[in-house]
Amino acid sequence: MIHQIDWKRKLSSRKLWAAMVGVVTGLAMVFGLDENIISSIAGAVVSVASVVSYIITEGKVDAASVKKAAYGMASGLEGAEKSQPGRPQDGAEGIGPGLHL
Repeated sequence: MIHQIDWKRKLSSRKLWAAMVGVVTGLAMVFGLDENIISSIAGAVVSVASVVSYIITEGKVDAASVKKAAYGMASGLEGAEKSQPGRPQDGAEGIGPGLHL
């Protein structure tokens, strides 16, 4: 069975971005970059990760709210259709407006 990778969830993971900061910092030290540059890069990566995580999380919350509202509206419409006077109910056959067999 092949599993789909949820890239949105993975990219919004703070653990992933903390690991990336560690890798970038380590590589910067290996290549002898100045400590100020290393600090600036690490800060930028953490800042971008925070913003991206926030945007993705809010998008998921908004999508769930819309889905819940749409489900509530659909349920309400189904209930309204079933309770309309003059409509055949539960398989009753209608022969005209308000007339049932």
